[in-house]
Amino acid sequence: MNKVFKIGLIGCGHIAETYFRAEKYFNNIKIVKCADINVKAAKRCALNYGIKFLTVNELLKDKEVEIILNLTIPKAHYSISKKALTNGKHVYSEKPLAINLKDGKDLIKFSKKNKLYLGNAPDTFLGGGIQKSKELVEKNIIGKIKLGNAVFAFPGIESYHPNPEPWFAKNEGGPVIDMGPYYITALVNLLGPAKKVTSTIIQGQKYRTIGIGPKKGKKFKVECPTTYLSTINFKNNSVIRLTLSFDVIAHQRNHIELYGEKGSMIVPDPNMFGGSVLTCNKLGENWKEFKTTKMSLGRINIRTQSSRANEAPTNANYRGAGLSEMAYSIENKRKHLCNGEISLHVLEIITSIMKAAKFGTSVSINSNCVKPKKFLEKDAKKLLNK
Repeated sequence: MNKVFKIGLIGCGHIAETYFRAEKYFNNIKIVKCADINVKAAKRCALNYGIKFLTVNELLKDKEVEIILNLTIPKAHYSISKKALTNGKHVYSEKPLAINLKDGKDLIKFSKKNKLYLGNAPDTFLGGGIQKSKELVEKNIIGKIKLGNAVFAFPGIESYHPNPEPWFAKNEGGPVIDMGPYYITALVNLLGPAKKVTSTIIQGQKYRTIGIGPKKGKKFKVECPTTYLSTINFKNNSVIRLTLSFDVIAHQRNHIELYGEKGSMIVPDPNMFGGSVLTCNKLGENWKEFKTTKMSLGRINIRTQSSRANEAPTNANYRGAGLSEMAYSIENKRKHLCNGEISLHVLEIITSIMKAAKFGTSVSINSNCVKPKKFLEKDAKKLLNK
């Protein structure tokens, strides 16, 4: 029987509901208290889920809480995570680790020095879709991967998020910070660490309109680039063209395609946990489908449309898996998969893409990480409620 870790939630916004739902799936995490700089949001969250609300400082010092779940906006990730670590708490944070590399490095150094666990989303690469892709890549099904494409293209989050302004702010906004972590983490998981990036930006609309919630219809100014066209060179010598955009109404491109010496692979949505992997090894042949619906973290669990736009029916969404796996790793004194080194490497790729676009030059990646090992079915089953 796994130990159940008591979680303190800071940041009671739009995504909090997803982590409360994770308690239904995973057997070793329980959110017991919550806090938010917006006291009304914290009170509402506490009432909805039958837990206690505290001020942020009270929660950080609460002796019952073992892990801080940091769901604040990106620019607050560093300060809240640092305060949590300073108070002797393990931390699991939403992506990105921080909004600049200096702060990310400080968190890693501090957590290691104090022997505390630092985990970071996304954890979607633990799901059936990316894990099945990883299995096939490592079995050399398509041979050595030479190149590929990764595409996220969407009109923007203002249609489904009631407070979208931070995602369009000057130093914390844009699709690279918002959606880049999903795609880049998946690529690092499949290909290993990166060594160099180049990038170009396209400026979209100057103003956006909020489409949901109490501020529906309100216009706000866009203060960051909303499309990045980038190239990532990996240390294994594969080259991936990456499109991240908040300016595309619709498209029919696959999320990730990898092209190897022996064939091609279509990798499912890295923002979800399931989806089929497709491979083709000969010109003119039909694509072979590898389903993930029987995998523990690939089974469809979203049967009806939720308030989150990416949770349409027939999806698999097990967010919280990374938090659960970190808790299990703390108990068993082993390294967790959504660890700080990977998150820091992804953060450096993100900030380097932005730097390359700003200055019109290639930027070398100086950090390194170990390519994550496979997350096996037997490992997933240890975390799941029966």
